[in-house]
Amino acid sequence: MRLSYVRELDEYPTGARRMKILTMAVLAILIGSYEGQIAPVVPLLLKDLNMSLATYGAVSGAAAVAGAVASILGGRLTDRVGRVRLLIPLMALTAVCCFAMTLVHSPRDLLIARILLAFVDGVAMASTAPLIRDFSPRLGRAQAFGFWTWGPVGANFLAAAVAGWTLPIFDESWRSQFVIMGCFSLVISAVIAFNIADLSPELRARIQHTERAAEEVVDLRRPPTVRSLFARRNIWAHVVGISLWLVLYITLSLFGQTMLVGALGISSAQASTIMAAFWSLNLVTLIVTGRLSDRLQLRKPFSLAGTIAAVLVTAYLAVALGQEGVSTGTLMVVGALLGGSLGVAYAPWMANYSEDAEDADPRLQGTAWGLFGFLSKAIAVVGLLVIPHVVVATSWQTWLFVALGCLVLFIPAILLFNGPWRRTTPAPLQVPLTEAEH
Repeated sequence: MRLSYVRELDEYPTGARRMKILTMAVLAILIGSYEGQIAPVVPLLLKDLNMSLATYGAVSGAAAVAGAVASILGGRLTDRVGRVRLLIPLMALTAVCCFAMTLVHSPRDLLIARILLAFVDGVAMASTAPLIRDFSPRLGRAQAFGFWTWGPVGANFLAAAVAGWTLPIFDESWRSQFVIMGCFSLVISAVIAFNIADLSPELRARIQHTERAAEEVVDLRRPPTVRSLFARRNIWAHVVGISLWLVLYITLSLFGQTMLVGALGISSAQASTIMAAFWSLNLVTLIVTGRLSDRLQLRKPFSLAGTIAAVLVTAYLAVALGQEGVSTGTLMVVGALLGGSLGVAYAPWMANYSEDAEDADPRLQGTAWGLFGFLSKAIAVVGLLVIPHVVVATSWQTWLFVALGCLVLFIPAILLFNGPWRRTTPAPLQVPLTEAEH
């Protein structure tokens, strides 16, 4: 039985219609990430609940674990029941969870509320990356995933901007931010519900090279099995490799400003300016490199070049953390170069991972991306629990060298990914699908 809000397409959309659906998927990850933002009100929250920073860290770690488990469960569910069928009601439920945050009056209440929100949001957002894959042919997939990545990053700016504008209006009440989140999320969820669609299972089972050219690669009479995905060496290379790559990324995301302040003695404002340069160029290179990767239909060379550049810049930064008198201008340039380098590697990697998983079985995209969501949140949990202890026992410089070593280990993993190293003249594509002729 098809639910009223689920519009299932039996013909692959093209042009503006496809772009509208992709935009809705990007908007969904933006709102889902925004709902999880709590950083702008943490100082107010700690004071109001009489809670220590250590307790808040434990609450955040527990919520991250719940989100990690939810991601892998949501990935399997979205493959089985469909993307939109899962996404729309759970987005509405996450809005309700935001309103529930206003009922928090103790650390225990906060723990329950954050775990609930993280779990529901984790299951809901597991549909977004598979939707990007479904509605982005390989000819434009890296750029599409680059825009998807804007969601989590853009949520940081959105939460900070809204808090800065509205907190004075509402007498510095942290609860006001969750009322705003809930209202905003309900409205955007309705917009998404009226404009998004799902592919039929038959269309999801195909590999779409362009808007009109596709191929069938699986026998629909046989159910998809997770074994067909993880029996492949290249998938394990992706899984292990990106786990190592994420160590540096998560370090900078969680502790970027703290690391710069603690190691170099600069002000919080200066550290935030440096990290702003990091994120700004990261956002630019995600899209620019994604577009270039799509045009050349090359993934691995970009991932390798971006990672090597990031290794060199990180090594310089690690050495600089042990020196005195490093100027803010120099650090801004270094931060921008590091963010840009990681962006060069990331969008093509996402396209590469999606395509390698697609080659195993296109029907398992949700499972593949659910695993990625689990890994990214698991690394965040490790970061929250391990990094502070390592830094206290040694220094920020030592930890950055550890993250650098993990980044270096991503390089041999790239060699095991599928895909060409240089552009070749493609053979004429044989398209057996009747729809491709229309």
